Amino acid sequence: MSTQQELQQTISDMVDDHRGILALDESIPTIKKRFDTIGVESTEENRRFYRSLLLDTQGLGDYISGVILFEETLNQKNDNSELLPEVAWGQKIVPGIKVDKGKGPLSGAPGDLITRGLDGLADRLATYKEQGARFAKWREVYPITPTNPTRLGRHANAEVLARYAAVCQELGIVPIVEPEVLMDGKP
Repeated sequence: MSTQQELQQTISDMVDDHRGILALDESIPTIKKRFDTIGVESTEENRRFYRSLLLDTQGLGDYISGVILFEETLNQKNDNSELLPEVAWGQKIVPGIKVDKGKGPLSGAPGDLITRGLDGLADRLATYKEQGARFAKWREVYPITPTNPTRLGRHANAEVLARYAAVCQELGIVPIVEPEVLMDGKP
């Protein structure tokens, strides 16, 4: 199958009129915050159990067409020793992976952010594909203030998103581009 055919097949498997994509890509610090609110320790075993519980839910594939996983999840197994990406695909849920490495300040553009993770992306994606991921998600954050985003911020973020998407497509992985607009400021 050609790279173009792989991309088209993944899109066909994921996109329909009645199912959505489940974001199950919480980082370890984020899932810890969620577990803390219910008094559960954030151990690898508890994270595995939580993710397995969701992906093993009978009929989940009737409502979910794709699932964005966190890197740790690709090697985790359910209680029947099945890899979680395979569990998802068993319900016709396309497994994907969050690939960005978080955000930080953009030099030369006070108040703007840039997402990290392009270094080594192709190698990571090749590994993730071997582990069952068929699409990838990258988030780029745009804070909205009276001075942001700056021209540099808009252009730098657009370039990062384009470079990410190009690497995904070269490897036969469907890129999901998430421009996140933060409107947390004063009106």
